[in-house]
Amino acid sequence: MGSWELAQRWADALDGVVAPTLNRSQIEEMLAALCTGLIDAARGGEDPDIARRAARMLVAANYRDPAAVSRTVRVICSDLVEVAADGSDDPAWPDISDRAIVLAGDFAAGFTAALRGAALAEQEATLAAVLAAAEEAENRRALSEARFEAVFDGALVGIGTVDMTGQVVNCNATLAHMLGQTPETMPGRTVADILGPQNLNAAFIELQRMVAGESESFRTETEHLHTDGRVTAIDLSMSAVRDAEGAIQFLIGVAVDVTERKQLADQLWHDANHDALTGLPNRPHLFSRLAEAASPIGVCYLDLDGFKEINDLWGHTIGDRVLRVVSARLRDTVGPLGALPARIGGDEFLVLVERCAGEGQLNDLADELMTALAAPLEVNGHMLAVGVSIGVAYFDEPPAAADELMHAADAAMYRNKHDARAAIRPRGAHRTGPALGQTS
Repeated sequence: MGSWELAQRWADALDGVVAPTLNRSQIEEMLAALCTGLIDAARGGEDPDIARRAARMLVAANYRDPAAVSRTVRVICSDLVEVAADGSDDPAWPDISDRAIVLAGDFAAGFTAALRGAALAEQEATLAAVLAAAEEAENRRALSEARFEAVFDGALVGIGTVDMTGQVVNCNATLAHMLGQTPETMPGRTVADILGPQNLNAAFIELQRMVAGESESFRTETEHLHTDGRVTAIDLSMSAVRDAEGAIQFLIGVAVDVTERKQLADQLWHDANHDALTGLPNRPHLFSRLAEAASPIGVCYLDLDGFKEINDLWGHTIGDRVLRVVSARLRDTVGPLGALPARIGGDEFLVLVERCAGEGQLNDLADELMTALAAPLEVNGHMLAVGVSIGVAYFDEPPAAADELMHAADAAMYRNKHDARAAIRPRGAHRTGPALGQTS
């Protein structure tokens, strides 16, 4: 399977996501060009921007639905890996899979940035139109005021004006709704009174500076807390409108509700930084945390024993459920400590402990993990047992390269593997044959 067939699979995955600017043939041609670069990047190519460029091209083609992201991520993490590896026995498969995860994360981040850029471009155009209309109102008041009111009242973005005492002159229904008000209740009141003390944040401080004549404009993203507990994320731009002599007459603000976009960005970040099967942080997220970890740090490296036999005997569906149960136990055990559990691949996990008290703390944690994970699991009416080998490593300062830390913990795990197995055998943690599963 080459780039063209991969492009067709991608196009099939995107089927149903609205993109009126392109027909099917044009979509396949666009995706085929992107697939060539993505395949090369998955194989270790040197185009670091290919995934983000792909995201920008899809947004430009009017793919702006969140479904375009989730479907594309699946194509990158599955179909792209299959094409790039060119066969499941390829020894480079793990590296290709890791690169595909990074590409998926870059695509998600690029998609969010492209969406935000498109929204901001529309906001800038709206603000420019409003300011132009306001300027025209000074020169041709009768005609331009009617035009301004039409834009003002019918705009899908929030628009409001404030005088130099900080009182609202007028606002449209969109802005009033964002703030939990009505267009009738806002004029004549101060901004501070409308917002309430809980919303007098950095945006309000910038507005005060404009009222005092200390700045000409500002732009920021702020959150508005409603009385019912809802939070609206608002992208706010404000500018001063001057008369022919240069004196400020009033301030005009344009607000865009970006709550859904922010929620989408948060979801995309979570998806890119967490394992889809278990919900634990993934390898790239772990490495990112390691780069900023507070010293000293400790790690527990875990490798499941007997998991291959479970997959062979009961199938990968049961194996996946076992991994979910193991991950839940891992999360419950380390959660009270504030440690970070992560799945780094296959049946391998790692726990990062920041501000670690020493090897004694790590050994105690390893014992707790051993006890929690060695207990039999009930999956679909089967009692399964899987053992675990754990290695610990303690560092006064994090190594310069995260791979050094991983190697040290991995080596400790293999040194202790025989002892770890001996410690959990009496509990029936892992054996081959019937001990791996019993019908309840």
